[in-house]
Amino acid sequence: MNIDVHKVNKLVALHDSVLVTEMNFSERITSGGIVLPTDNMRSSGVRPRWGRVYAIGPDQKDVDVGQWICVAHGRWTRGVTIEDHEGKKVICRVDNNDILLVSDQAPTDDTVRDNA
Repeated sequence: MNIDVHKVNKLVALHDSVLVTEMNFSERITSGGIVLPTDNMRSSGVRPRWGRVYAIGPDQKDVDVGQWICVAHGRWTRGVTIEDHEGKKVICRVDNNDILLVSDQAPTDDTVRDNA
């Protein structure tokens, strides 16, 4: 499969857009050591995801570049692969209304728990 890589020097988000990278769609390992196979594109994959904010638009007031945000399931675009000064990465745009949590630290375990 040939994936197009767009080389960029600088990527600027418009208006109040939020662009993220480092969203995890691969297999996961719980804190107890259980391996959860990839769930992307499956009904078992219906869960929020964490991503690191790569860029924000000038009107965005809720999050900052470098923070981690948890986004409701499916409220992001398909990824675009870019290559910048840090290397290759996949960038997605998230829906601002579906940002659930904001953190200054990377999540240590992205397994979502339902306390109900």
